[in-house]
Amino acid sequence: MVQTQLCARGIHDPRLLNAMATILRHEFVEPQYRAQAYEDHPLPLDAGQTISQPYIVALMLELLQLEPSSKVLEIGTGSGYQTAVLSQLASHICSVERHPELAQQAVETLSRLGLNNVTVVTGDGSRGLPEYAPFDAIVVSAAAAQIPPALFEQLREGGRMIIPVGPPEAQELQLVRKQAGEALVSVREGCRFVPLISG
Repeated sequence: MVQTQLCARGIHDPRLLNAMATILRHEFVEPQYRAQAYEDHPLPLDAGQTISQPYIVALMLELLQLEPSSKVLEIGTGSGYQTAVLSQLASHICSVERHPELAQQAVETLSRLGLNNVTVVTGDGSRGLPEYAPFDAIVVSAAAAQIPPALFEQLREGGRMIIPVGPPEAQELQLVRKQAGEALVSVREGCRFVPLISG
């Protein structure tokens, strides 16, 4: 997976590639889909959610340019796969999942794998986790109509957020950098994510 789907498509960060080789994706997929765990496409989860394709996970995390000391906010824990990869790259991960059953499953999997630098919270991802802010980086694994103001506010000065923005048929992956309190946005590529639901 790492060689054919990531390196071959331009993912070069050695720490990220090592993390994705270390974290076994089959641990995070439903049993009936484990034979497809290392293929480069999303897979279904409970509650109508999905686990993102490996390339998109790698692309999003590489764009964040994480340091070992980084504190990261993840919106959309899902199965905990991306959370686990993040745990290898940063100091602490705060992850928000709106579906309690997914949050609980993710906590159990992460705990079983001994990944203890992660805090999973059940809640509204569009509101972030102000009590843990500011964050060096934010990764959003659900598509928003626009950048949620609460998330941008929780990003530290100089920090980066990666988020899919737009309607289902025209989403684009946006890299947001916070500079002098303003959002500097660059569009990376088209994508397709489940919607970010607030409230």
